[in-house]
Amino acid sequence: MGKKSFLRGAAVLGIAGLLTQVLGAVFRIPLGNIIGTDGMAYYQTAYPVYIFLLVFSTNGAPAAISKMTSERIALGRYAEAHKVFKLSFVFMSIFGLICFATLFFGAEAIVNAMGNAEAYYSVVAIAPALLLVPIMSVFRGYFQGMQQMEPTAVSQITEQSIRVFAGLSLAVILMPMGIEFAAAGASFGGSIGPIFGVAAIIIIYLLRKKKIVANIESDKSTGIESAGSILKTLAIIAIPITIGVSIQPIMNLGDAIFVMNRLQDAAGFGYEGAKNLYGALTGFAAPVINIPMALALSMALSLVPAIASAKSGGDTEALKTNVNLGLRTSMIIGVPCSFGLMIIAEPIMLLLFPLQTDGAVTSSSCLFYLAAGTIFLCIAQTMAGILQGLDKLSAAVWGIVAGFVVKCVLTYFLTGIPGLNVKGAAIATSAGYLTIAMINFLAVKQYTGIKFNFNLSVVKPIACGIAMSVIVLAVYKPVAIIAGNSLAVLISVAIGACVYGICLIKIKAITSSEIKTLPKGEKLLGLLKKVKLV
Repeated sequence: MGKKSFLRGAAVLGIAGLLTQVLGAVFRIPLGNIIGTDGMAYYQTAYPVYIFLLVFSTNGAPAAISKMTSERIALGRYAEAHKVFKLSFVFMSIFGLICFATLFFGAEAIVNAMGNAEAYYSVVAIAPALLLVPIMSVFRGYFQGMQQMEPTAVSQITEQSIRVFAGLSLAVILMPMGIEFAAAGASFGGSIGPIFGVAAIIIIYLLRKKKIVANIESDKSTGIESAGSILKTLAIIAIPITIGVSIQPIMNLGDAIFVMNRLQDAAGFGYEGAKNLYGALTGFAAPVINIPMALALSMALSLVPAIASAKSGGDTEALKTNVNLGLRTSMIIGVPCSFGLMIIAEPIMLLLFPLQTDGAVTSSSCLFYLAAGTIFLCIAQTMAGILQGLDKLSAAVWGIVAGFVVKCVLTYFLTGIPGLNVKGAAIATSAGYLTIAMINFLAVKQYTGIKFNFNLSVVKPIACGIAMSVIVLAVYKPVAIIAGNSLAVLISVAIGACVYGICLIKIKAITSSEIKTLPKGEKLLGLLKKVKLV
């Protein structure tokens, strides 16, 4: 899987991830305006626990299945690759049932331990999704292993679209019963969406089954690996990948464990005050970071089979190219997201939550500190994907363990300071991302011996980000005076994005040949040539 395949795969998953996060924002933003920080505190108590139970299904299992499938297909062992798929289906179905039972029957104990007992209905409502998402993950991993990213994209967008529609509809319908029931309705949307996501990817599988069967029948290899050996390998690969790729969900779990209790016990806030602050951090500020996170995660998932294929095939040049490209792409994604969110944090929150201005202002400082760590999150996620592709899974595990320890220790102490309160948790999150990024980067450098082009991968994107920031500030302030905050944010962000893209092209931080490998890249390149940008 060379540069073209990696870039195309990353772009397909990246676009799907971006659309999914946009849909998520379409969900979270009106939901926040409807149920406020109180309701988001209920919803965000349920969601991190749900995501933590799902990290194996949504990240570890698909990446492991993808890796195992791609390695076997590279050797022409199609029958063995399909056996991986079938065994994974059975295993993940059982795993989903266990996760469902844990969350559904343990809901009361979980919310009491987190200091937010009124979130009980939200936790129960999201539990059924745990039965379906693991099944969907098996299909996604199998298709990704065949370097077919479109089925994953279609199922993601289908699932999220239904989730948004169902969740918002139920929140509005149940609002008269109370905020806790409205939040539970929003959570239940997350259980309805996977039904349609599973249906979509099964239909795609059936449409492509003829080709899959033909490949299996053409397989002349002998000595298919045993079921026990395949499942053992799946677990050995997937468990560390789960930890390594699921950086943000694990960090969010740290907030769920400590923030509410520390705000009440140490910072001097009552239950209502703590609930409002927790909702501002996790329900208003944190979701904004999901867009760059989704792009970085999509790139990391594309890197796993790309690096594994290059390593198993002994293609040193492809390995070097993909590793360098991974770092550069993470910087190209992370820099504008980080710089942009930091310089106009409050205007962005006021734009997104016009009906909850107090919550928007409170959450803007949290967004500032979270945005500071976005670059490190992108690097950490990308380097984890490279380590997994290299079979250096323990290094990715140690990185996330160290980062989580830093996150938890700093959250415990900083959140207990009244003047910092939830801002301390945001600072701790960024410090955790920085820790993981440093450890993962040094591990990749040690295991590959590759020399990185820091001028191309780091200096040039940062220079473009600084130029973008200056333009955004220069545009925002006068436009805000004339046209108001909302229009000023939209115009300054649009102009800033254009400036950033132009700068990248002009200083050759991204080349014409790389643009050409993207989906519709030739058309995009032709357009850029017409306006004399390349």
